[in-house]
Amino acid sequence: MLRVGSKAACMACRNLVSTNMGVRFRIPLQKLHPLSRVIHHRYSGNTNPQRPPHRTAARFFTSMSRLPMRPPKPTPGGRSYQQQRNFWVARLAARLLKLRYILLGTAVGGGYTAKKTYDEWRDMLPDFSEYNWVIPDFVWELSEQIDLDKLAKALPEMEDIAKLLPDLDKIGENFTFLKSLLSSGVSLGSEVKGASGLHLLLETSGDPALKATDSSAAATQDEKQYKKSSDKEKIDQLQEELLRTQLKYQRMLERLEKENKELRKVVLQKDDKGIHQRKVKKSLIDMYSEVLDILSDYDANYNTQDHLPRVVVVGDQSAGKTSVLEMIAQARIFPRGSGEMMTRSPVKVTLSEGPHHVAMFKDSGREFDLTKEEDLAALRHEIELRMRKSVKEGQTVSSETISLSVKGPGIQRMVLVDLPGVISTVTTGMASDTKETIFSISKAYMQNPNAIILCIQDGSVDAERSLVTDLVSQMDPQGKRTIFVLTKVDLAEKNLASPSRIQEIVEGKLFPMKALGYFAVVTGKGSSGERIDSIKEYEEDFFQNSRLLRDGMLKAHQVTTKNLSLAVSDCFWKMVRESVEQQADVFKASRFNLETEWKNNYPRLRELDRNELFEKAKNEILDEVISLSQVTPQHWETILQKKLWERVSTHVIENIYLPAAQTIDSGTFNTTVDIKLKQWTDKQLPHKALEVAWETLQEEFARFMAEYKGKDQDDIFDKLKEAVKDESIKRHKWNERAMDSLRVIQHNALEDRSITDKPQWDAAIQFMEETLQSRLKDTESVIKDMVGPDWKQRWLNWQNRTPDQHIRNETKSELDRLLKLHDDHTAYLANDEVTTVRKNLEGRGVEVDPVLIKDTWHQLYRRHFLQKALSHCSLCKRGFYYYQRHFVDSELECNDVVLFWRIQRMLVITANTLRQQLTNTEVRRLEKNVKEVLDDFGEDLEKKTQLITGRRVQLAEDLKKVREIQEKLEVFIEALHKEK
Repeated sequence: MLRVGSKAACMACRNLVSTNMGVRFRIPLQKLHPLSRVIHHRYSGNTNPQRPPHRTAARFFTSMSRLPMRPPKPTPGGRSYQQQRNFWVARLAARLLKLRYILLGTAVGGGYTAKKTYDEWRDMLPDFSEYNWVIPDFVWELSEQIDLDKLAKALPEMEDIAKLLPDLDKIGENFTFLKSLLSSGVSLGSEVKGASGLHLLLETSGDPALKATDSSAAATQDEKQYKKSSDKEKIDQLQEELLRTQLKYQRMLERLEKENKELRKVVLQKDDKGIHQRKVKKSLIDMYSEVLDILSDYDANYNTQDHLPRVVVVGDQSAGKTSVLEMIAQARIFPRGSGEMMTRSPVKVTLSEGPHHVAMFKDSGREFDLTKEEDLAALRHEIELRMRKSVKEGQTVSSETISLSVKGPGIQRMVLVDLPGVISTVTTGMASDTKETIFSISKAYMQNPNAIILCIQDGSVDAERSLVTDLVSQMDPQGKRTIFVLTKVDLAEKNLASPSRIQEIVEGKLFPMKALGYFAVVTGKGSSGERIDSIKEYEEDFFQNSRLLRDGMLKAHQVTTKNLSLAVSDCFWKMVRESVEQQADVFKASRFNLETEWKNNYPRLRELDRNELFEKAKNEILDEVISLSQVTPQHWETILQKKLWERVSTHVIENIYLPAAQTIDSGTFNTTVDIKLKQWTDKQLPHKALEVAWETLQEEFARFMAEYKGKDQDDIFDKLKEAVKDESIKRHKWNERAMDSLRVIQHNALEDRSITDKPQWDAAIQFMEETLQSRLKDTESVIKDMVGPDWKQRWLNWQNRTPDQHIRNETKSELDRLLKLHDDHTAYLANDEVTTVRKNLEGRGVEVDPVLIKDTWHQLYRRHFLQKALSHCSLCKRGFYYYQRHFVDSELECNDVVLFWRIQRMLVITANTLRQQLTNTEVRRLEKNVKEVLDDFGEDLEKKTQLITGRRVQLAEDLKKVREIQEKLEVFIEALHKEK
């Protein structure tokens, strides 16, 4: 009994269809064998207790796997094994049962339809009620094993099913022919495998005398009939009729699966509606993706700490790796270009199931609806912008990872990383190190011992042109974590003269690399506007008609992106379960080491990471800027007045006072002064004043930044503060609109000559004396450097004059005699005077150049003039009375004192005006600039890394990241165990 039952089930499975039925009738390849196996192998496996039950993939493709199964009842006893073998009726019933499986068992999983068909045929046969024990137990217990009521509700109406049933009358017309053909038991090969079960029916329904016919005569007759082409055509016709029937029921199953998918979507949507009412628990894949995001920030170079699994998608440029990822994600989410490099940085895509097909970036709250073309276009544009932004100036690719999550109905859960395509040549416009950079990025991801490498190879080009296979074989020589994918198989089949080359590729015989599995896929016709649904349909249609499957070069489980995604997802979660606990232990040990180092080196400091330290420094800097507004007005004006005079004093003495002092009378002096002051005010003075004010603000800001040292001042902020100061000053632009009003104020101040009281007169004289004394001191120093050390320094300090200094000293002596003779000499030396001085020097043996004589004269006359001006200034100290009378009836004229009073008053008024602008406008604008700079630095991770450095910072950063990773891993592991 056990042998007969097992044999019947296995025969039904093997003879269910011919090798090319999936190709000829376009039945979904992945659904042929699981349908029969879900029926027969469930029971035939029980006949051999030593053999483990089959792990069929039917649960992925059919609705039968979702039917509620009831526990089997124990097998009834009471019949001996020897008694079962002696009844020919047992063999007859077994063969009859096999035929029933052949005709109707594969239609809808062999469930409800099989039992009704069995009842109809049983009425046509003799009464075998006494021998019902020979029928396999699962037939009688079929209703116990499968909930037929639920199945009946899920199936269409019986009238619709009746229309799809095979034409039994037409099949019956061939019974006579098949009886004579198959009674001999001769095998007709693969052409008649689908009809071999009919032989059993004809053995029982025909004349019993046929069994006594001479076997040799029957064999001869069968051989003749086999040779007739018409006989073969009838066999093919019958076989096609059976396959059409199976195809009809297969479509019914697909419709049921689609309805089940819609129901599942409705359930997910109901869960989704409760988001705002309750805190949603994150899915496993989302929790795992968060761990990878934190880990990528902590270990950007993917060193030994990162052993967590992820699917790394690598391939040559334009090999179709991005298209494969899009097929798995079920949306055209990546930017596309005609042959140019589009993937410029790694893109981590977290795939998970959800009620709506949406995408979202890790650092953004916007949700892209992948069912809308405008959202898809916006998503592709955003990815392209992020890629270009991540690429540094002068580079072509970046190692910065872009994190994206995609959710939708039916999407397999996993984490994939799309890497830039491997190139063989650097083209125009690329950085010279682009090829090496891509290789280093790919190796950094693939060196993770738990990373699953999805190696994408273009099937439409010569295999010898591939670079990625060598790279993958270096990183995974044993192929323990590599899955090979051959893309563009449709072009490969069309262009290759020898299709067997494709077979060599998918069998791992052509490339010097090993892999866990080999897959062949089609990712569309090459149009960027193709929709995913049309690509799937095209892929399935291609493989249904491909000779690669028809000739057995490819297996059904090796084709289509759907099978690929299932295999990759299974491999991914297997890797995760095997490695995640070990990684959690690694991070736990790392956390202990870091905490111990911190306690020993920084026992009194809090563990502040770089962001927390930046916030602390930001508050200190803002406090320092606020203190700038507390500078007193008197301090501002004093500094501004002093700096402005230092900037303009040379111009006032050299270009205004000295030229005017050479005039012969007071009227000419005043006229010259007024003209030169007007020109100076119109062109230079306002600009100089604003420059002084801006420099003063910078210096005061820098002084406060340097002097603000409290008890909690941390030297770790010095570099950051200096950078903030420089950048703030660089961004600050003085309000130029104040220049016009400042020009008017300065012009009015310089035009005023009315000194109202004696203190103002005395202040002007003091200002003039200090200025002239300072200039005389500078001039004396210049003359000293020209003539060298005097006789005291030569004797006491053993210093000597240089030859040039000796000539200068002789020239000085000759010019001093000239000044003593002509005390009122003008500022310029006449040519005849120059000649006289030169001849006098030549008479003493000193050769001198006329230019040297004039240069020496300029410094000597300058000293002579300043000494006379200081003497005149002393006389004017008591000249305020004469000034009030406009120097009438007096030989004393103090117009130079009035000039210095006008300059002094202009400095005071200008300083006051600039101080008001500083305190009212510019200080607040500088504070605003400082805040903007701090905000910009706060958003720039690279900038913060450059400005806040040191072992203390790095240790706090590592400690925070390791704690976060370990805690999230523990939560993930707990959720993973609950899911099991």
